[in-house]
Amino acid sequence: MTFEEIELKGAFVVGLKKIEDNRGFFARAWCQKEFADAGLNPNLVQINLAVSQKAGTLRGMHFQEGPHAEAKLIRCTRGRIFDVMIDLRPESPTHRKWFGLELSAENHRMLYIPEGFAHGYLTLTDDAEMLYQTSQFFASTSARGVRYDDPAFGIEWPVAVTVVSEADLAWPDYSWEGPA
Repeated sequence: MTFEEIELKGAFVVGLKKIEDNRGFFARAWCQKEFADAGLNPNLVQINLAVSQKAGTLRGMHFQEGPHAEAKLIRCTRGRIFDVMIDLRPESPTHRKWFGLELSAENHRMLYIPEGFAHGYLTLTDDAEMLYQTSQFFASTSARGVRYDDPAFGIEWPVAVTVVSEADLAWPDYSWEGPA
C-alpha cells in the first residue's frame, strides 16, 4: 500500500501496490500493520456500503463528535464519485479547508479521513457504490453534519447536485470561534 499525505494534516490518499501478471493483479487493500506504521488509526471496526442510483446524488457532509469521533477509509467499488473531506478541528492550521478527489472502481484509490473531519461525496455516475470502514461504531447521539453548500467552506463540486436528503439540507450554518 502507498500513503500520500495531502495538504490537510493527517489525511491521506491510499494507493495499491499492484502485483501484476497475465491473470490481472493482486493488491492489499487493507493492512492493520501498514496503517499503524504510517501513523494512521488501524482500529477499523465497521464496514458500511452505500449505493446511489442517480448521478448527481450528494451524501454528506457527516461526522461523529467525541467520544465517538471516527476515522474513515473510503473506496468507490462501482462507478465514480467526487469524495470530499473538511477539516473541522479548531486547532488545526487547515481548519475549514476542504479536499476533494475522484474515486472510482477503475482507479482503485482510497481516502483516509482522520477523526475531526466531515465527509461526503457526490456521485458522478448512476449506480455508484461506496464501501467505507470506520474506526468507531455508529452512535446516533454523536452524529452531526455540515451543509455541502455552506459558504464557510466554499466546496467546488464538479457537477450539479440534483439529489440530496432533507436531513443533509437542514444542517445549520457552520460556526466557529476565532480567526480563519
